[in-house]
Amino acid sequence: MTSSTPRGPRRSDALSRDRIVEATIELLDTAGESGLTVRALTTHLATGRGAIYHHVANKEELLAAATDGIIGRVVARAEGDEGPRRSIRALALGIFDAIDAHPWVGTQLSREPLQAAVFRIWKGIGAQLHRLGVTGSARSDAGSALVSYILGSAAQHAAGARRVPRDADREAYLKALAAEWTRHDSDPIAQETASLLHEHDDREQFLAGVDIFLAGITTSH
Repeated sequence: MTSSTPRGPRRSDALSRDRIVEATIELLDTAGESGLTVRALTTHLATGRGAIYHHVANKEELLAAATDGIIGRVVARAEGDEGPRRSIRALALGIFDAIDAHPWVGTQLSREPLQAAVFRIWKGIGAQLHRLGVTGSARSDAGSALVSYILGSAAQHAAGARRVPRDADREAYLKALAAEWTRHDSDPIAQETASLLHEHDDREQFLAGVDIFLAGITTSH
């Protein structure tokens, strides 16, 4: 006599691509990229493989769609700010916070430069630079530098936050790092940097960098 493993109930409503993307985000947030499998997704959605493959071809497409879903929300919120400088700051900070909340987004953004989410960021930054009067190759150069700074800094922060997640641990880590710098380098600049290290706020420092870029762009054009 053979026995079969009981299956969970199947969903009766139509499964949309948007719901698949939302479920993918939920899985990535809870289980990480390694936990995102078609089997895990079908279980999460109480559906079959065919319903998933009707909307997406593979795991890579799921990752790209989930990243685009997160970045799409950030871009939409930033577009509501008045003035190009405010919009760029809002977009940059939104991306920073999104990668902080969803570290897999930073990994995916660095993986494929031609994906939809990266294009959204480029388009959002480019539109605001155009409003600032930056055009042609100058807009391309300024946009490239700004996008590289935003994505690189946000991903670096997220990686560091994963290593030292708690505030108390982070403060102790920064104090220890500052002590190492002080002990091994007597240069006044290194000493001053070390003395400020444990007090700095990553978010504020990130925005200060965006402002430096904007000041340079405004002065040049």
